Amino acid sequence: MTTTTREPEATADATHPRSVRFVLTLSCPDKPGIVRAVTGFLDDAGFDIAEHQQFDDHVGGRLFLRTALAGGDPRETAGTMEAAFGRLAGEFDMDFAFHDGRAQRVLVMVSKFGHCLNDLIYRWRTGTLGAELVAVVSNHEDLRPMAEAAGLPFIHIPVTAATKPAAEERLQEVIGEQRADLVVLARYMQVLSNELTAALHGRAINIHHSFLPGFKGAKPYHQAYARGVKMVGATAHYVTESLDEGPIIEQEVFRVDHVPDADALARIGRDAEAQALARAITWHCQHRILLNNTRTVVFR
Repeated sequence: MTTTTREPEATADATHPRSVRFVLTLSCPDKPGIVRAVTGFLDDAGFDIAEHQQFDDHVGGRLFLRTALAGGDPRETAGTMEAAFGRLAGEFDMDFAFHDGRAQRVLVMVSKFGHCLNDLIYRWRTGTLGAELVAVVSNHEDLRPMAEAAGLPFIHIPVTAATKPAAEERLQEVIGEQRADLVVLARYMQVLSNELTAALHGRAINIHHSFLPGFKGAKPYHQAYARGVKMVGATAHYVTESLDEGPIIEQEVFRVDHVPDADALARIGRDAEAQALARAITWHCQHRILLNNTRTVVFR
């Protein structure tokens, strides 16, 4: 069961009484008294609940919770809140985090297809992405003009089979230099190593141009055309060691008929890719996604 409670929308004005200061996310084995204990702790700390959502996974026996907080002692930080919450978390065996209102820093990786990058740049510049783009990394030079026109650093890291270890080492350096919270594979046409995907666990999102779990790997639109699909989709998912099998965050789909060939399906699918990817990034950066083994809980 999913439960959602929202107060009037919070603003970015730090003096506004409803401004969200922290977001608490947690998961733990489900048993009575958890929500009462959490809300009691928050009330004792002087916080108001601006938004509360929870999901009881009766199959897996876990509770998932996201609570946005307003008010409280202005001296509190995410770190001090986590320290104070630790005793309660230990009682219920919680995996938890307090997130402050800092905009998440997003590094985008691309190859030669620019439609997803172009869409993300537009949403970022208009303030609707809910995140801060900080740099673009590519194994090709094709999209340098697009990135630099938007004022984004463009870092070219060529990749071959022989240079892949060194390229991934350089990529990790760039991620650190840019202080990136999230890495987005926006049609980046390279498979990351198991070591790198492990290092980026839970903070790397890929857009795959098919409605997973169907048509994995290369040329999914050609696979879809060969099977005569009547729907074209795109899937945004977390990156894992298994190719195109990470926990699914969002999917978008368009209906088609027998007329479009594989190239036409690819053109139609680009809108689906851009929409699914943008929503996944926004939700991740708003701390609305909790991992549930091979699945996700998404509090929209």
